[in-house]
Amino acid sequence: MAGFGVLILQVSLFGTGFVFVAQLAGVADCNSGRKPGDALEIDVTGLAIQLEHSFEVDDSVRFWVRGSVFLKPGRDGGALLSQNQLREEERNKLREVSSVDGLYRIRIPRKSGQTGAEDAYVTSFVRACSLVESHLSDVITVNTDVAGNIIGVSIVTLPGSCTGSEVEDVDLELFNTTLSIMGPSPAPFPETAVFIERMEQEQAQKAKNPQEQKSFFAKYWMYIVPLVLFLMMSGAQDQGGAGGANGGGR
Repeated sequence: MAGFGVLILQVSLFGTGFVFVAQLAGVADCNSGRKPGDALEIDVTGLAIQLEHSFEVDDSVRFWVRGSVFLKPGRDGGALLSQNQLREEERNKLREVSSVDGLYRIRIPRKSGQTGAEDAYVTSFVRACSLVESHLSDVITVNTDVAGNIIGVSIVTLPGSCTGSEVEDVDLELFNTTLSIMGPSPAPFPETAVFIERMEQEQAQKAKNPQEQKSFFAKYWMYIVPLVLFLMMSGAQDQGGAGGANGGGR
């Protein structure tokens, strides 16, 4: 049963975040004639995106191919993730980076969901020790916009802590990845039905209590009348004063 080759993960509905995982190990098959360790052949149509990773002891950034993401066309097309197992020298370097609390980085190109044109990269990272102690178990989320364009990527490990526990080489051979494609959530619709129902209830309540349907003057006459009287009296006094001043000047 030795000879693991490619890890395939299939995610479900594009843009919903719901994840369905299926793992296929490259096990020798006597009937198919495929040798142990041979990559599985996959009939994939859609947008192919190269997944790269970087883990260096000196904290420099040099990316190498980790696998490929195949985005199927259509909103409900989903995606496939193909990854090769780590070689011995890669496992040793990952352990070394983990021992100095270095970083493990991934990146994918920003591609248009319509044309496939690349525009720089989107990246994410975790502590290398958390990836080692998780036995290469991680969750990668690819974020897209409404047009299907890739706008971001993130990675977390399960679990995400570093406790210094020992990990055997056999646990650092094959990635155990959950891939999620996340599109934008639809905006909430206004609750017009609730608003209309509330307005109807208020109208019905007012119909039952006609006294509440008073005019502005009926509600505040005790304030309006004194103000009007005051203004009238002030106007009369001003006119009287002006008349007296004119009479005295003749």
